[in-house]
Amino acid sequence: MSTQGIPKMNLAPIALFTYNRLHHTRLTIEALAANELAPESDLYVFSDAPRSEAHREAVREVREFIGSVRGFRTITLVEREENLGLARSIIDGVTRLTDERGSVIVLEDDLLTSPFFLRYMNDALALYRDDEQVISIHGYVYPLKERVPELFFIRGADCWGWATWKRGWELFQYDGTALLAELRKRKLERAFNFDNSYPYIKMLESQVRGDNDSWAIRWNASAFLNDKLTLYPGRSLVRNIGFDASGFHCGAIADFDVALSETPITIERIEVVESAQAKRAFRNFFKGIKTGFWQRQKNSIRKRINRITRQF
Repeated sequence: MSTQGIPKMNLAPIALFTYNRLHHTRLTIEALAANELAPESDLYVFSDAPRSEAHREAVREVREFIGSVRGFRTITLVEREENLGLARSIIDGVTRLTDERGSVIVLEDDLLTSPFFLRYMNDALALYRDDEQVISIHGYVYPLKERVPELFFIRGADCWGWATWKRGWELFQYDGTALLAELRKRKLERAFNFDNSYPYIKMLESQVRGDNDSWAIRWNASAFLNDKLTLYPGRSLVRNIGFDASGFHCGAIADFDVALSETPITIERIEVVESAQAKRAFRNFFKGIKTGFWQRQKNSIRKRINRITRQF
């Protein structure tokens, strides 16, 4: 499958969600603009409003920078008038674009992309557009120690450089309490936790309690409960640069750092089933980072909250 066969007007719009990190936003857009399909793509930047007066100037700087960006077919800046928070902003933006355009490619302001990211996303969106079993396309893959196929499917959905269609996003369940109850009712806790190698249930419980506002855990649970699959590349086309303690939700952690693929991923139709080989590699990776990771994350978040609290 090649984007050469996709009419330019049918390339998926790109939704980029920003807040107050100018440096990260600049790097993210520069990498995205280096993609070969960027000049033919429509970019929508959703800029959240400041949550406090202390953030107002930084948000203004990000918006001013967006106004200077070139290199895309069109650029639309959506300036939020009230602070929605990341979850509400993403849910609203993805809903808007899937309703209007039928599909969307989603990035946050701390995700660097390979020059082949947009080609991969658009080719995969076109190839699996009518396959109801496939809910989304993902661009990031963990720094796995084992070899995995060039393309593979994993049950559920993911959040670091992804894409979906209107039919996929319509399965998103906003109510975390309902998702948690259904997982427990169907006794899927262990399976959802990747055979208890990753604490997804705890993340969902935390969202239900209001300790976090994660849209991503609800997206994953929604896909998992509907037995849907996400397509992954064997080499990462996305690198998360947000684990540097600059953002509110992430601490300074290197466990998930990867090198961006320097060659394109060839999109072709594969069997639409979860890859046992890739699932095993994911599980082993999760087990490898389990010791110490969550304590480091908690400590980082606690320090950041204390620092923010002292500002008010």
